[in-house]
Amino acid sequence: MYYNLDWEIKFKNNSKTYNLLMIVECEIEENVENLSDIATIMLPETMLNQALQVKDKIGRGTEVTIKFGYNGQLKTEFVGFVRDITTDGSLKILCEDALFLFRKKIPDWAVQPPKKKAKKKKDDDTGTTPPEPEKPKVLTSVKKIAEYVCKHIDPSYKVVCDFDIMYEKFIIHQATGYDVLQKLQEETKANIYFNTEKKELHIRAPFTEKGGYVIYCMQKNIEKSSLEYKKALDRKFELTVESIQKDGTVKTERIGTPGGDSKTIRVGSLDAKSLKVRAHNEFEQYARDTYEGTFDTWLIPFCKPTYSAKIVDFDYPEQRGIYYVKAVTTKISAEGGVRTITPALKTASA
Repeated sequence: MYYNLDWEIKFKNNSKTYNLLMIVECEIEENVENLSDIATIMLPETMLNQALQVKDKIGRGTEVTIKFGYNGQLKTEFVGFVRDITTDGSLKILCEDALFLFRKKIPDWAVQPPKKKAKKKKDDDTGTTPPEPEKPKVLTSVKKIAEYVCKHIDPSYKVVCDFDIMYEKFIIHQATGYDVLQKLQEETKANIYFNTEKKELHIRAPFTEKGGYVIYCMQKNIEKSSLEYKKALDRKFELTVESIQKDGTVKTERIGTPGGDSKTIRVGSLDAKSLKVRAHNEFEQYARDTYEGTFDTWLIPFCKPTYSAKIVDFDYPEQRGIYYVKAVTTKISAEGGVRTITPALKTASA
């Protein structure tokens, strides 16, 4: 069977839609560890000795939809917005998903313990100061923080969250929506990403979401591979997570086996349960067998980050298993279409 590469790139500016008729190449980069997906569309600078004029049709903020496929069977690979158009030797249209909209400032906001009140006067009869009743902790969740960000940038975006991390103190001051989401990602290790087409902001526990299922075989549909198999038993690793509490003290959670590599992470004011979850999420990638490296395949099967990929190698059957897909780079050019897959830890045997 023959496969003819097809593609469709559309730009929407206000009420007008433009179809791109020629490209040199187009590359889409997606990674669960990055807040945004990006696409780079490269065009020839000239056609028939005349410079291409695209800035009079599209510009910063123009909506873009990119589809790839074979024999007319197209799949949506990217939905986002034009971030910039550059002309450094070639004409490039740089695009970003919905994070583009969230690079705006939002109002200041804070969740923190109330200030201590002045001491009460002593009781005249006993000469002692009656104890104040213990006040409940003021907590806020990652989901509530994300909903606050969406509310002040684009209320049409829905927060999809299955990640129960609580903050005892969280302050937003002179920050953009991007700044807040980046802080949440760094401190919680959550997978935070946008589904621009559905207008959803996802906050997921790492390595748990199952976006789809694909099968790859070293002897069949993997064209090129730099994968290296790593066993968890061969790695000693100790992780320390330190949370700075509201009173200035440091709460510590330590996990792993001493005697090998070690790593220390400092995060904001998390409650005790959330601190344990944060340490577990970071340590998970060292506690299981994993593949390091990438492999190249065709555009089929369709694959995205969060997919579960069954990887088979007839030469090394012990490495067979289902792996979490961490990153995907998809590229088309005159040489054809290539999907570069970056698997992460093994989630199940196969």
